[in-house]
Amino acid sequence: MTFSPEFALKKPDFYQSKRIQLTSPILHIGSSVSRLNPFEYVQTDKKVYLPNQEALAKALIKQGGRFLDDYIQAIEERQNISRLLKQAFGFEWWNISVDGCQVFPKEAISQKLTGENITDLRPMIRNGMGQLFIPGSSIKGAIRTAIAYHLLKHGDRYQVPSSKRVSEIEKTLRQKLGQINQYQHKFFDDELFMDSLFSEFSLTYQDRKFPGKGPNTDFLRALKVTDSEPLLEGKVKTKKGQEIPINIPVVAEVIVSSRFPDYLAKYRASIYTEMVRNVQTEFTLTLDTEMLSWFKHKQGMKLPFSNLDELLQICQEFTQEQWDYEHDYWEEIKNNPRASGKNLDFNHIREFYEPEKSPYSQRLGWGSGMTGTTINLLLDDELREDIRDTCGLKATGFEAPKSRRTVMNPNGEIKFVPGWVKFKNS
Repeated sequence: MTFSPEFALKKPDFYQSKRIQLTSPILHIGSSVSRLNPFEYVQTDKKVYLPNQEALAKALIKQGGRFLDDYIQAIEERQNISRLLKQAFGFEWWNISVDGCQVFPKEAISQKLTGENITDLRPMIRNGMGQLFIPGSSIKGAIRTAIAYHLLKHGDRYQVPSSKRVSEIEKTLRQKLGQINQYQHKFFDDELFMDSLFSEFSLTYQDRKFPGKGPNTDFLRALKVTDSEPLLEGKVKTKKGQEIPINIPVVAEVIVSSRFPDYLAKYRASIYTEMVRNVQTEFTLTLDTEMLSWFKHKQGMKLPFSNLDELLQICQEFTQEQWDYEHDYWEEIKNNPRASGKNLDFNHIREFYEPEKSPYSQRLGWGSGMTGTTINLLLDDELREDIRDTCGLKATGFEAPKSRRTVMNPNGEIKFVPGWVKFKNS
């Protein structure tokens, strides 16, 4: 049988798809394990190794003697195991394998950017192959926040119900903040406005209306976001022919700081975090425009976008709002060279925020804070403080958000801000 060209399969016109290149100076996406104890990783002066625990146990058994018993004791006592590894496997213990399996996989070795002794380590998320990556759910979650911010900011334009306007949300928050328990904190914004903005829709398909509420009537069902390609360490060539390293796994000292009422920088803590420097990867956005047309809001609210270009512009607008806010914060803060033994010199951070227009398209992952993960920039300053004190760690007298996270380079300079990412059509 011969098929005519007219019947050749093609992608339906109602799907829009974009392959997006994602770049970032430095990024951390947390894993299901929030912290690793000292026996779960090995640190040297220059590197941090995350062992395959099962392979390591097998290798110790093969060595015989008390090595396995000593390893179990080290685990129970939460000790660093580097000395034990040298005794069992010699000075090149990081190269050992057992039954063809690397005890210290290449994908789980990071450069150590700090001279400090790491205590609790915050690992980054990995896929099933042990490779670092960015989950599509993280990207889509950031997009959802940007859309919510956009709808509430431009309520008149999209006919957002009056009960879900910012003024009414603030009024309800002031009434209910003291009445919700700890479990409800996590879901309070769903009840307050997120359900109405995203899920209070009916679906009309082939002239039939399907009422409902919840995930099935969430209009972002029409948007699919893939996981990123693995963040594999490598090199790329610039336009000038130079090679630059990309996707460099590092463990860095993250400075948590705030500021006193006189704007002098205040040191709060150091956190040691597995991150990726010079991120370069790709993911795919796919919008089912036909499905999007099925959604009709029960109170007449209009959808804020009809194509991917409009959606990306919403993300850019939200990013610019965050950028402006952070720029002003860092312009006002005063360096503090004697803050609990740390030199809080933020000149590099001020330089980072110098451009008036944000060079980034979104903010992802750890370090985004209240401004990146909520609609708090639309709310009154005092109310933001009340929300923080009720739903987070109480910090009476401090602004909200109270603290910022910045990353030190190997020279001990505060150099990087985590989480800013750029989208570009691939």
